[in-house]
Amino acid sequence: MEIAVLEDEKIIREHICALIKKQELKSHIEPYAAGEELIASGKQFDIVFLDIQMEGMNGIETARRLRKRQEDAVLIFITGMKEYVFDALDLYAFQYLLKPLDEKKFAEVLERAAREVGKKEDKKYLFIKTRNLTLDQTDIMYIESKAKKVEIHTAKAKKTIEIYASMDELESQLGEEFYRCHRAYIVNMAYITEYDSESITLTNGDRIYLAKKKYKEFVKTYMWHLQNGGVSSV
Repeated sequence: MEIAVLEDEKIIREHICALIKKQELKSHIEPYAAGEELIASGKQFDIVFLDIQMEGMNGIETARRLRKRQEDAVLIFITGMKEYVFDALDLYAFQYLLKPLDEKKFAEVLERAAREVGKKEDKKYLFIKTRNLTLDQTDIMYIESKAKKVEIHTAKAKKTIEIYASMDELESQLGEEFYRCHRAYIVNMAYITEYDSESITLTNGDRIYLAKKKYKEFVKTYMWHLQNGGVSSV
């Protein structure tokens, strides 16, 4: 488990690190004195403890930037200021702890955060190297190749992410619920509503191409998907 601690005061930073170590988790702790340093590291973290009031980039802005590249990080704010609680909630903070830290409360929060990370690890993710972005595979409806770019169409986030990547590279990372139905399309079978010999219709109404030569193989694969625990998102 990768844990980051962002706190500009050295004594408090070391105290937080000591409290984490005391819980004897299988973890690696990275301390940072400034938000700029944490962001510049480019690293992915499971849990991030953030002070809010700091010189330069404060904890709220740091969290916003973290969220853009890693939506699933567990964020825990540690501050002496109550008025930032709503900003923290807007960033889907896991917890908002007030200074001075209560050791028992800290231990309880860290234990719950570790359990949350455990749940997330059961999920499958797609890592986009060119964007340093991690996506929950269950949120991907389909992937479309357009010239030199690739568009990832998501369901829950309701957005299209444009990246530079090869379809073969992405296909190799995706789970068995995904099918390469055409050289320009990879579909998440959980979002299929209907199909014919030339196209597949998804839950949002989008229609994508199904290569005629792949029709029989697709039907066989899709039936297997439904009969072996594949759940439709309809």
